[in-house]
Amino acid sequence: MSETPAPSTAAAALEAWIGYLAQERRASPRTLESYHFGVASYLAFLSRHQGGALSLAALGEVSPADVRAFLAVRRQGSDGVGLAPRSLSQNLSAVRAFHRWLDRRLGVANDAVPLVRGPKIKASLPRPVSEDQARGLLQEAGSDAALEPWEAARDAAVLTLLYGCGLRISEALSLTRSDAPLGETLRIVGKGDKTRIAPVLPVVRRAVDEYVRLSPHALSPDMPLFRAKRGGALSPRHMQATMAKLRGALGLPERATPHALRHSFATHLLGAGADLRSIQELLGHASLSTTQKYTAVDAEGLLAAYAKAHPRA
Repeated sequence: MSETPAPSTAAAALEAWIGYLAQERRASPRTLESYHFGVASYLAFLSRHQGGALSLAALGEVSPADVRAFLAVRRQGSDGVGLAPRSLSQNLSAVRAFHRWLDRRLGVANDAVPLVRGPKIKASLPRPVSEDQARGLLQEAGSDAALEPWEAARDAAVLTLLYGCGLRISEALSLTRSDAPLGETLRIVGKGDKTRIAPVLPVVRRAVDEYVRLSPHALSPDMPLFRAKRGGALSPRHMQATMAKLRGALGLPERATPHALRHSFATHLLGAGADLRSIQELLGHASLSTTQKYTAVDAEGLLAAYAKAHPRA
């Protein structure tokens, strides 16, 4: 069997890189889509800049000025609505990752691209919901009269996993039929194929059991556990729409998203006395500095409670 020939054009290199991310790095579909779009935009800009098709060798000659010009175009946008600093930074990260792969796999080195600095990003704190709001969201999801009982149980089970186990939405939806009924713990493969063990509370087990009991779909062990109305795998977009509907019904702010329940899991644990290292492990954060953001959120909550309750505040 002959080896796949090395790509000879920039466009072919992009497709080979995306294939590498999907097959060897097992990047999520969302990451693949984001990286492909960002680097494709970069290559299209370079092609226009050079006035023709972009060769593989030309990628080794890209200058910092070229990359900064690309970022400036992306910042402005074709219709005057450009990318925010955080999105620009993610775009630059994708470009850098692509060039690193070009150097390692194809021998096309470029020492200039790493020299380009990304835009300054104002640090943002996680936006959790309160404990009462989290309970209200789970109860409202499970009692939605506009849905079939099994659909309401499904939505409640997914949201309960996010809040009760601190899962990302992609992690909850990656569970298969063989994972249910849940045990005392749940083995989760998160970002970067990092594995962690999540304790499972009885309330989480009951929510998933109720969904399985009511579900009309017969599933083989390796099929996704959570199913859409017509039997396909449930999508993150459905859960985002569900949360939008729930927060409208409960009068909650737009920050009440599926991911906010994961933030709430961490913040409420910290407020109850859990230590940062334990929360880091439960969330699957690679760096403790990421988890430390929750200390600021908890401090804000304490100050708000003080201002509300203290007679001299």
